[in-house]
Amino acid sequence: MSRTALRICPLCEATCGLTLTIEGAKVTGARGDRDDVFSKGFICPKGASFGAVDGDPDRLRTPLVRRDGELREATWAEAFDAVAAGVRPVVERYGPHAVGVVLGNPNVHTMAGALYPTVLVGGLGTRSLFTASTVDQMPKHVSSGLLFGDANAIPVPDLDHTDHLLLIGANPLESNGSLCTAPDFPGKLKALKARGGTLTVIDPRRTRTAKLADRHIEIRPGADALLLAAMAYTLFEEDLVDLGELTPHVEGVDELREAVREFTPEAVAPACDVDAGTIRVLARELAAAPTAAVYGRIGSCTVPFGTLGSWLVDVLNVLTGNLDRPGGALFPQAATDRTPRPAGPGHGFQLGRWHSRVSRHPEAKGELPLSALAEEIDTATEEGEPIRALIVVAANPVLSAPDGDRLDKALGSLDFMVSVDPYLNETARHADVVLPPPPPSQSPHHDFAFNTLAVRNQVRYTRAALPLEPGRMAETEILARLTLAVTGMHGAEPSAVDDLVVGQTLGKAVKEAHSPVHGRDPRELAAQLTGDTGPERRLDLMLRLGPYGDGFGARPDGLSLEKLLAHPHGLDLGPLRPRLPQPLKTRSGRIELLPRPIADDLPRLTKALRERPAGLVLVGRRHLRSNNSWMHNVPALTGGTNRCTLHIHPEDAERLGVRDGAAVRVKGAGGEVTAPAEVTDGVRRGVVSLPHGWGHDRPGSRLSHALKDPGVNVNQLLDGSLLDPLSGNAVLNGVPVEVAATP
Repeated sequence: MSRTALRICPLCEATCGLTLTIEGAKVTGARGDRDDVFSKGFICPKGASFGAVDGDPDRLRTPLVRRDGELREATWAEAFDAVAAGVRPVVERYGPHAVGVVLGNPNVHTMAGALYPTVLVGGLGTRSLFTASTVDQMPKHVSSGLLFGDANAIPVPDLDHTDHLLLIGANPLESNGSLCTAPDFPGKLKALKARGGTLTVIDPRRTRTAKLADRHIEIRPGADALLLAAMAYTLFEEDLVDLGELTPHVEGVDELREAVREFTPEAVAPACDVDAGTIRVLARELAAAPTAAVYGRIGSCTVPFGTLGSWLVDVLNVLTGNLDRPGGALFPQAATDRTPRPAGPGHGFQLGRWHSRVSRHPEAKGELPLSALAEEIDTATEEGEPIRALIVVAANPVLSAPDGDRLDKALGSLDFMVSVDPYLNETARHADVVLPPPPPSQSPHHDFAFNTLAVRNQVRYTRAALPLEPGRMAETEILARLTLAVTGMHGAEPSAVDDLVVGQTLGKAVKEAHSPVHGRDPRELAAQLTGDTGPERRLDLMLRLGPYGDGFGARPDGLSLEKLLAHPHGLDLGPLRPRLPQPLKTRSGRIELLPRPIADDLPRLTKALRERPAGLVLVGRRHLRSNNSWMHNVPALTGGTNRCTLHIHPEDAERLGVRDGAAVRVKGAGGEVTAPAEVTDGVRRGVVSLPHGWGHDRPGSRLSHALKDPGVNVNQLLDGSLLDPLSGNAVLNGVPVEVAATP
């Protein structure tokens, strides 16, 4: 007999509500939850394939421990014993920085990934932290930190109310949105046009989103910051700057005017392949719209000027008075945010508090560039010990980081490695211990990170749709036990981690004058927490202390876990609202429009006015049915147009003698790959495109479906030397390559 269960989809940033059909212990179907307060029944192909993802037979079911050079099945006790025996000696002999931690994108899609890695890294005391952020969105964190004082204060476009939306380097019809959590992003764009609004897309590819636009600008890859700077120049030159209600919250306007004076549309046009008249029109339309929002994403982040481009996105929103206003770009308020503090100066945001050992890359947001991971393992210096042990949680950097071949070899040289992953993939195959989490149907779900980026304030929580299978361990328990094993507390109960966090959080809250529990007894408050598990108690704690919380009785109508459980389809907390100056944590307490690190980096952008690559440049792309590399192991999400082909413009193909479907060789600074050509005018002349996440042909992995059509690893074309200097983000787009037909 079948039954249904609710589940929030963890397969992309849209966080849609699902209704699962379950027969016995298996998910046999998934449809959109029409009563979900946020997604209202929307579903994409990934969500519809939830059952296939959940039931993939290649998912590991028991831990693996390396014995006599081979990974063999082991008990959970044996696995954690091996972790403690492998990591602790490294810490004790070489110090905590000799242990690296790599966190992959799927961490932000699970409760475990949100609640435990910070405790793990803090307990280890290591500065050798690498995450997927530095091959993705770190420039936006850095620009937000410099502008607003908080690297996580990222404004999102008010999609449901704006009159004018300018997208740069974003393709939400394929991505479903990123750093902008919005179920049915395509529907919201169509609604924008239906109400008479304007959609402009700036992208070197004619993406599905670009096809929907009123205007598509085919910019030269990597020139985003130049175009945006010229738009800012135009606003000043034509007296179109109008901060409106932002005026008392902004400083540095005059300094900014001087800083962009060299970026005239006429100077910028040749470098970005957009004529000066068009640039001026873009600026005028943005200023003239009743409400407007500029939104940039991965295409404008993974370029040499990623931080400057991300900064300029919000500069334009500020100069037109569209930041922090309905219909513009607003700061979401998640239910698990900290208790809002009174507005006023904060500690600000600082870069470069420490540096990587080999290339001296500055840290950003506590992280080092993922591109530097290989050299931090395989290169000796006098600056300290190399990384000798590595903890990898839900990451596959052999495919996601530049120069996977070098990293592949470096991983093989480690003293010890542990991987938390459901698959034996191209990275996990090097591990000495593999700890597999259960499939998503057997895990609870709350979106801690994505609700801070949502286009509407809401809160939802779903418990596990299925009980844990015999022999499985909850991902939260895996990460708690892993934390204990590597921090010298091996054998303690996993609840000790949750109790520690609860105690520390309440101990701090009762001392804060603005807290609803100021002056109360932390032990008495801890006793009031509800929930069946440690993670649920921590969720209850965050909800009750949060901006909508009950404050442990101080606000009787407020949120708690008990109230949330009574609303299985979620609670709507209303549209985004203006929040300034409360979110600002800069030292001045204002938006610092021209921070010193930005000003110091602008001369590098000025030099780019005179640069122009002579040959072809490479950009990435993604597909609606693909998010991370492991989705290529699900038959329902591969095939059709989701293939690893090189997109090349017909004129470039003719010039190079490349035929549609024929193999072509692509060579970059990091190596070369061979892929089938797909001749299409969907890319502009001078640009070729390969998708991200492929290259499943390394021996030792257990991805049976992905091995049938492995594709090639686009990141192998990169040698890891190209980084955005402010954020450490890898340059993945706009890099020069050579393309040649193969015999």
